[in-house]
Amino acid sequence: MFRAMIGKDGGSDGIDDAYAQRSMDGFGAFILGRNMFGPIRGHWPIESWKGWWGDNPPYHAPTFVLTHHPRAPIEMEGGTRFIFVTEGIEAALIQAIAAAGSRDVKIGGGVETVRQYLRAGAIDELHFAVSPVVLGQGEAMFTGIDLPVLGYRVTEHQATELATHYVLSR
Repeated sequence: MFRAMIGKDGGSDGIDDAYAQRSMDGFGAFILGRNMFGPIRGHWPIESWKGWWGDNPPYHAPTFVLTHHPRAPIEMEGGTRFIFVTEGIEAALIQAIAAAGSRDVKIGGGVETVRQYLRAGAIDELHFAVSPVVLGQGEAMFTGIDLPVLGYRVTEHQATELATHYVLSR
């Protein structure tokens, strides 16, 4: 599914693909942290940078990017529109809910963006996939976050040879 989103063949099917399908189904808007949009830090010196994905990003919906530096919205192929929000996570969520209409809003990451929305109690369901690949230190998703106190519990879990999938719900 993820390979098909970017116009490539191959990839896996089965349980992992079913979770991937679910991860993109039913969403009317997305919220991303600035790092998920691209590697540029500080002010936007390169206006030509339009994200990691080329001309047709996988979102196909309004996508709100959290940043401290204003930038004009970017219209992309396939219906993706990047809107840059400088007023914080609450403002991004209000805008994304309005844009999504009757559909869901997906918090697409990165880690610190998800952590902020978890602490705010703004995530109803979280799919967390753990894969046995060593990539480096990375960021710890749940350090300092007491999920049970916030009302989350594991409502689904399934393991495959590629990943273990957990669904946390409130």
